[in-house]
Amino acid sequence: MAKKPRGEFAARALIKHRRKFRWYDVYYKRRMLRLKEKFDPLEGAPQARGIVIEKVGRESRQPNSAVRKCVRVQLIKNNKIVTAFVPWDGGLLYIDEHDEVIIEGIGGSQGRAYGDLPGVRWRVVMVNGVSLKELIRGKKEKPRR
Repeated sequence: MAKKPRGEFAARALIKHRRKFRWYDVYYKRRMLRLKEKFDPLEGAPQARGIVIEKVGRESRQPNSAVRKCVRVQLIKNNKIVTAFVPWDGGLLYIDEHDEVIIEGIGGSQGRAYGDLPGVRWRVVMVNGVSLKELIRGKKEKPRR
């Protein structure tokens, strides 16, 4: 039976053994292969600016039944197009096509979709440089462009 090396001169072999088995840790593997930078539309950044192309409604997954309000956003940094969720009641009323929005991750596990929204990994936080939450609360007005 092949066990871990033990004994006085086993340090190098133990380090080698540990290095081999670290690849089974999902977080280590993603970090070492730099999967976030390679395949993430935001290229590893926490937030990104983009231009709203269109407003879309996404149906939620079972057992819920709703049309979740989303927007298609073209990122400025690399021209990739992503779908971003518009949070809060009436949030979509403050967003028009060709507005500049800032999107961030929606908070699903390992950067994936969250809750009952299939394939939506991002959410809108700002519209034309103003916080979406402030607009909805009525504290601020959207600047005219």
